[in-house]
Amino acid sequence: FREASGRREAIRQINNAEMDALIVAGGDGSLAGAQKLTQKGIPVIGVPASIDNDIYGTDMCIGVDTALNTIVDAIDKLRDTASSHNRAFLVETMGRASGYLAVQAGIITGAELVLIPEIKTPPREVAKAIEEAYRRGKTHAIVVVAEGFKPPTSELSAMIDAMDIGFTTRVTILGHVQRGGKPTAFDRMLATRFGVKAVQFLLEGRSAVMTALSGREIIPIPIDEVINNKKVIAQDYIDMARMLAR
Repeated sequence: FREASGRREAIRQINNAEMDALIVAGGDGSLAGAQKLTQKGIPVIGVPASIDNDIYGTDMCIGVDTALNTIVDAIDKLRDTASSHNRAFLVETMGRASGYLAVQAGIITGAELVLIPEIKTPPREVAKAIEEAYRRGKTHAIVVVAEGFKPPTSELSAMIDAMDIGFTTRVTILGHVQRGGKPTAFDRMLATRFGVKAVQFLLEGRSAVMTALSGREIIPIPIDEVINNKKVIAQDYIDMARMLAR
């Protein structure tokens, strides 16, 4: 949908199949392409689906809860190894531009530090936080790193080890395992509610809107508004992650 040729082919297929409308589930790129289809007269409803939870206007996207549960389960298992070997584990989550998953996982698992692309943290500060955990007598340290954080996780690990802070580091990159698996009950219910509302909106004659979770309600939000605004992580979550790390 991002390229004119792709949109032209989509319209051709829509007309060939005699579709009345299109429901597009995806992130900012998919929604931006969907919006361009509405400009060609195709009725379109957007559904937010992005594990980064970075789509403006909705409290939650499809896939976020499942990905977060996968991350938490992995960190809980890694903690056993970290404790028995006196290691500091740098666990890399997905999130090139958004640290939502990393922040949430860090709070839930009680990580010593969370590193996200939205906040610059010098390697020396990372090493200091891990060293302080070592001096307090902890048997391990967990650092959750969003993949968009700089420097890259492997480079950061090497830099920390060179500072001789007590713990030696190990890197675990969770990668695409976060995007798969059985959906949680929350995600299944959310996807179902979004789907029902998407059809209802179309039957009401609406188009160029996205289904959005607002509190307990599913509301329509103009796709223009969604793609022209940036969602940021609530400062309360960032503050909570820092507080619990201490």
